[in-house]
Amino acid sequence: MCGIIGVHNSPEASVLCYLGMYALQHRGQESAGIVSTDGKVAYRHHGMGLVADVFSDREILEKLDGSTAIGHNRYSTTGGSHIANVQPLLFNYREGKLAISHNGNLVNISQIREQLVENGALFQTTSDTEMIVHLIARSRQQTLAEKTVESLRQVQGAYSLLILTQDGLIAARDPYGFRPLCMGRLGETTIFASESCAFDLIGAEYVRDIEPGELVLVNTDGLASYQIAESTQRRHCIFEYVYFSRPDSRIYSDNVDKTRRKLGKNLAKEAPCPGADIVISVPDSSNTAALGYARESGLRFEIGLIRNHYVGRSFIHPTQSMRDMAVKIKFNTVEGVLNGKKVVVVEDSIVRGTTLKALTKLLRDSGAEEVHIRVSSPPIKHPCFYGLDFPDEQDLIANTMTIDEMRDFLGVDSLQYLSIRGMISASDLEPDDFCAACFSGDYPITVEEEDARDKTRYEMEEVV
Repeated sequence: MCGIIGVHNSPEASVLCYLGMYALQHRGQESAGIVSTDGKVAYRHHGMGLVADVFSDREILEKLDGSTAIGHNRYSTTGGSHIANVQPLLFNYREGKLAISHNGNLVNISQIREQLVENGALFQTTSDTEMIVHLIARSRQQTLAEKTVESLRQVQGAYSLLILTQDGLIAARDPYGFRPLCMGRLGETTIFASESCAFDLIGAEYVRDIEPGELVLVNTDGLASYQIAESTQRRHCIFEYVYFSRPDSRIYSDNVDKTRRKLGKNLAKEAPCPGADIVISVPDSSNTAALGYARESGLRFEIGLIRNHYVGRSFIHPTQSMRDMAVKIKFNTVEGVLNGKKVVVVEDSIVRGTTLKALTKLLRDSGAEEVHIRVSSPPIKHPCFYGLDFPDEQDLIANTMTIDEMRDFLGVDSLQYLSIRGMISASDLEPDDFCAACFSGDYPITVEEEDARDKTRYEMEEVV
């Protein structure tokens, strides 16, 4: 769950990356970075925190010279939250500098790492992304594009990635197409991004998706396409539609807003709530699905919860007794809307359930007569190994409790989920084009036992 962006052939390449990263901030709030090049020298700036925190001074961008740049907003899965793992990663390559930004997660890293270590490789990070660079450096193919194709044929898992060279950009996507990646244009400038909302911010035009199993090279010679592997089975992550992507984005060649509204409509058909007065969302991720639910059910949509957008992920709980303050700091209720009402709360998903339990208490304290939870996705029962940092099975509430037990734990009057069929059918894509492993347990790629057991086996100690 990271955001990546690349810009080629613009005198303001780093500025365009910076702006695009703002649009992709929802994809990762842990760290941010940009690498640019003028064809001779590579310039890098990175740090922990949000884009605004890392790039807090205009002089920083002015030092990122060159007409080609890549950026990255990080949300860690493999490789811990350390400065060494902040992307884009930058390396000294025998043909010059090379930088890489990666969204996804590789699932055969233990095997590859052991082989590389036996051959004398020294690692700068604990990220799976670095292994791709080591494979490229060892390839005997002639061109960098061919070296990259050969290297990506050795890895398994999810990758949408950008590679910056001293004369251009490479964009590549795994044969299953787990994570989104699209291409746009702004005049003579070529842009790649995780989501099309980054194009909207900088005034670029969406051209197309990078196809699953495709590698695209753009440099002074123009644009060329290579095939990493034939894409016989597409497995786009359905959770991108459920929660992760912005509703104003276009991913997998389809509009997120349209699909998310259909999720809400299908939920209203499968799980109506007779006698309810109003529908509210848990802002912001379930807003669109709640609108779909309200329209299909004929219930009035209201704003019953207000979200504080200035609370970061690093909020510190002062004491154990004040843990409930975390929810109160992030959300507040509109008492006049809720008082005396039978409320349908549309949520996009439930992972551990602790936040929703605290929200339910807030709603009741504000006078809600009844609280009915409707979830616009099925129960999450399995971990994700392809780029979403879902916890182990024992930490997933739907894997340890029945629906009735969850209802009692949350303290709500009723709880119902959307079916897998109802979720998949919300998109115009073919049903077999999606990965829904976190709901069904049907994994498209077998995960090596060692990697499944411990995704951070090679973590480093960080001395502060």
